[in-house]
Amino acid sequence: MKLGVLKEHNDKRVALVPQSLSKFKNLGIDILIEKGAGEGAMHQDEAYAEHATVTSREEIIKNADLLVSIDPISDEELKMVPKGRTIISQFAPFHDKEITGKLQELGLKGLSMDMIPRTTLAQAMDVLSSMASVAGYRAVLEAATYLPRFLPMMITAAGSIKPSKVLILGAGVAGLQSIATAKRLGAQVEAFDTRLAAKEEVESLGAKFVEVEGAKDDTDAGGYAVEQTEEFLQRQRAEVQLRASKADIVITTAQVRGRKAPILVPKETIAKMKKGSVIVDLASSTGGNVEGSKDKEVVQVNGVTIIGNSSLASKMPEDSSFLYSTNLLNFVTILIKEGELVLDKENEIIRGAWFTEPVEAEA
Repeated sequence: MKLGVLKEHNDKRVALVPQSLSKFKNLGIDILIEKGAGEGAMHQDEAYAEHATVTSREEIIKNADLLVSIDPISDEELKMVPKGRTIISQFAPFHDKEITGKLQELGLKGLSMDMIPRTTLAQAMDVLSSMASVAGYRAVLEAATYLPRFLPMMITAAGSIKPSKVLILGAGVAGLQSIATAKRLGAQVEAFDTRLAAKEEVESLGAKFVEVEGAKDDTDAGGYAVEQTEEFLQRQRAEVQLRASKADIVITTAQVRGRKAPILVPKETIAKMKKGSVIVDLASSTGGNVEGSKDKEVVQVNGVTIIGNSSLASKMPEDSSFLYSTNLLNFVTILIKEGELVLDKENEIIRGAWFTEPVEAEA
């Protein structure tokens, strides 16, 4: 079986790194990789050549039984893929409502890495958590770059400087990594999450947990936020406004699968924040948690810098690619039986990721 790795057009990451090649080969897979695919992630073609065939994009699309990428390929290229082939990417079918129909019309099977169930069994394949961890770390660094103040306490001959205050909204994977990073840099950190279960994790990292009572339980939401009542949201906004008005950095991470991200920082809150403060909106690609944020843009509102970016993992392409490649390897391992691709409908992980045709297990 041939697995083809394509170069990303708007991303420096690569879906498969050289360190993983021998393990793919052990599964009975021949690897085809596009020329220059790993350059943005610091991997040259020579590093792939020992275990893979480095070739053109056209040859890979035409000959690979299984195509893999980080972002989906274009509609034009999808039409070039022979019928019956399988494609693994981050298709986000909950947000791209048309992608399922497109692949089905072309006779292609789609497996979406972002649809893999976020369960203990699938933890080693959970690309959302891997990339969220990178994004949470990078969010603090991005904020620190724009902040006109130190993060840690500084004691100098000229006087003492107080540590900056950081508020994290959402204590999932990205939020927890942001907390850990901000604490390492010496900031005072507070964190809010609708899940009271997150309190212990937040406090274990040395941050203060901000409680707002009355939240809906989201135990079964797969790591995403859930929609809350209007009463709760009003109390939440009041508490967030109070905390944000005193914060130097606010990082927001809340996304609701298949729906617009909830507004956590409205313009009224931004108006009360200190000049020079920074907000990083990690949910900007799905509407944003911050009123006025724009995806992949940095804007200024009343002296507050708002960084809208849901793709911060791509700013650390070497380590992000390693993590994605490892997730991909663990996923592909359950797809391969004796060197052949087998989509087992009985497997809950495959069933969760396979979105192009009904895959309910037979009774």
